[in-house]
Amino acid sequence: MSDILWAAQGVNRPQGPFGGPGRTAGSASNSQEIRIYVTLEQGTYLYDPDSQRLAPVVAGDSRALAIGAGQGQAGTDAPVRLIYVVDLEKFKTAGFPEPGLYDAEVQKSYYFVDTGLIAQNIYLAATALGLVAWFHNCNKAAVTKELGLEPHERALFGQTIGYADEVDANE
Repeated sequence: MSDILWAAQGVNRPQGPFGGPGRTAGSASNSQEIRIYVTLEQGTYLYDPDSQRLAPVVAGDSRALAIGAGQGQAGTDAPVRLIYVVDLEKFKTAGFPEPGLYDAEVQKSYYFVDTGLIAQNIYLAATALGLVAWFHNCNKAAVTKELGLEPHERALFGQTIGYADEVDANE
């Protein structure tokens, strides 16, 4: 899990763009607006790229929330599901004050692309480790409630990671 999360958004150099640490996936003006929640059977954790640690958020199995309504139950045996959340406040403290960072429609394009960059890194890391991954929607309303997200935070997508026999139906 550590290798996958590092590939997703880990710090790969102390000095990156605009004075902050460099990360394995780019983000708009180095705003680092995407948060990754890791859901496991025992609980949900927030990944902290700077310390390469997981901080407990909610006890209990919330993996089902990482699957969107109508997506069936394929991949339910997978041990890990990620939930991507955008923190819109991060655009206000980005390293470079690009005007689009303050426009809601432009922000949307940035955080969708940034999530895609992270998800692609996870696909590559999972493959290198003999695992498979599946990027999908999530139950946004339930995730928002379960994680106690603030109005400036929005649930975006989920990604399931596991062994081929656990996730294959979704590939």
